[in-house]
Amino acid sequence: MSEADTRPSQEQLDRYAEQFNQSQTMRLFGARLSFPQGEKVVVALSEVRPEHRGGLGTAAINGGIISALFDYAIGCTPALVDPTRRAATMQLSISFERPLRGNVVRAEATIDSVGTSTLFASARMYDDKGQVCARCQGVVKLSQMKWASGESPAFN
Repeated sequence: MSEADTRPSQEQLDRYAEQFNQSQTMRLFGARLSFPQGEKVVVALSEVRPEHRGGLGTAAINGGIISALFDYAIGCTPALVDPTRRAATMQLSISFERPLRGNVVRAEATIDSVGTSTLFASARMYDDKGQVCARCQGVVKLSQMKWASGESPAFN
């Protein structure tokens, strides 16, 4: 069986994203999760709000917001392997390269390698001009435990 045969379907990933996006945290934050072509994780703020700003006392996006977006992106990469299993971010290493400005922010994460209990992923944060403003590497703990809904993170 090839790797492509064992990967989740786009329908499974879309269902995972739909349920994850209904979480109180994602709704409050204003972020949206997606899995374009089942190849990567994208977490986007399509509207940067005043409470997202404040980096360096400017209109730049605050580092805490950037960190949270990276946590969502890296933390959801295990869904690309098995969206039915729970996972938890264990470590993030973030490099802030330039102030993140603009009204749209996008984090994209991909899997670097995956073992039986850990996954290593990398992510980039883009401003509304498509410039990379920050990078992140992370480690995620893979659980054998299934989501309570049986197929994806059903948050309320």
